[in-house]
Formats: sequence, structure tokens, C-alpha cells
Amino acid sequence: MEQVISADRPEWVPVFTGVSVRVFRKLVRIVARRGGEQTGTGRRWGLSLADRVLLVAVYYRTNLTFRQVALLFGISKSAANRVVDHLAPLLALAPVTREHGPDTVLIVDGTLVPTHDRGMSASSKNYRYSVTMQVVIDANTRLVVAVGEPTPGNRNDCRAYTDSGVDEQCRGANVLADGGYQGNPGVIMPYRRPRKGQPPLPQWKEDLNTVHKSVRARVEHALAHMKSWNILRNCRRKRDGVWHATRGIAQMRNLSMTA
Repeated sequence: MEQVISADRPEWVPVFTGVSVRVFRKLVRIVARRGGEQTGTGRRWGLSLADRVLLVAVYYRTNLTFRQVALLFGISKSAANRVVDHLAPLLALAPVTREHGPDTVLIVDGTLVPTHDRGMSASSKNYRYSVTMQVVIDANTRLVVAVGEPTPGNRNDCRAYTDSGVDEQCRGANVLADGGYQGNPGVIMPYRRPRKGQPPLPQWKEDLNTVHKSVRARVEHALAHMKSWNILRNCRRKRDGVWHATRGIAQMRNLSMTA
């Protein structure tokens, strides 16, 4: 099969992936440092490393089937599948390995990602089989700091926060969240509005809620940007596929913001 797009033609990179050529080249260097280059003996990849990274980025952005992506790169469907399986973990955002400082402010929120893997998903409030992905950003830089492991879509945020392991990646920091994270120690939530017939919130609490809402909106903007990658609207990947995809998209978003 004849290859239709290639990293050797950089004008195609932003068209098919939505990221700049500069960001894409940084991503290729990261993957190379993590072991993406083929070494030793054995069967060689039919595509260069840059083309393989481009294939994964195109797959994430467009959510085409492997058969369709394979046609774009002039390889077989099974080869396209192997490329994604091999490189997806290498594109992913690295997990947090050390405790944050006490001055660090993080914001956490969950988002539903429809997925075909019934073994890890559940029917959620949108009546589709989904998983919940917990995403944490830095309040100052707005960069994604951590992505929790997927949890069933019918699980509320207060439980998904701990089940996904993202709470461990927020250790030591001040964490802002919405009212759905009740019961999680160290998470700062807005003051709850009183029930009907009870005295209203004092003005100082209303003012704090307004500030909290304006700051917490930053994580919603981050999630909206990440879900412009079509794979997070209907993920066909099995097992860890949706986790690798979410962290890979987080990595590319961070690179775009710091380029």
C-alpha cells in the first residue's frame, strides 16, 4: 500500500493532529528517550519513529478505525494496532512520583469517556457505557499534573478520586474540587447552599464560593480542550487503552502550552 501521509511532510502534522510541528517534534524526542527507537535484532518496523508517533496522534485526534488509519500510512490493520499498543504508553504523561509542596494548588474534576470495553465501564448518567477519568491540573500553570486510572462511569467523584489513585498523586498539595468530592480529606469544596427555610449563606461565604468557582473553571476548560480529541468521545480501546489515550492527550496539551 502507498503511504498517504508522513512526518517527512510537516505540513500534514497540524492538519491531521491539531498540534504544531514544533510540539510534534518535541513529542517524538520524548518517545525516543523512553525507548521508542528500535534497537537490537528482530523484525523492523515498517514506519520510522516519527511516522509511528504521527499515527498514534492521528488515531487519537480523529478516532478513525485501525483499518482507516492503516490506509493513511500504507500499512496493514494489524500493524497499525501494534504501533498504538507499543507507543501509547511512551506518549503518556508521566505519573507524579513525589509529594507536592504546601504552596501548590491543584484542581481536580472527573469526566465521562464512553468506551466499548464493558469489562471496565458501566452505564452512567448519560445512559452510555462509560468510564470516569479523574484529571488534575495545576491552578497556576493550568498544565495537567495527573490522570487517574479509569473507574466505572456509575461511580461518583468522591469514590473515583481514591479508587483511581489520583489522590496519591495530589499528596501534600491544596486540592480544589466541586461539591461532589465530599468525604475526601484535604479537598477544598465550596460552601453548600442551605436548604429551603434555613438562613442564607453569609456574604463572606458567597464571596469565597464565587472565587472558588472562577478558579475551578480552569479544569473544566482543560477537560473541554482534551475532549476535542475524538477518541475521548468514543474510545474503542480495551483495558488500559483509554488511560493511555487520556494521558497521551494530556502530554500533548502540556507540550502545546509550554511550546
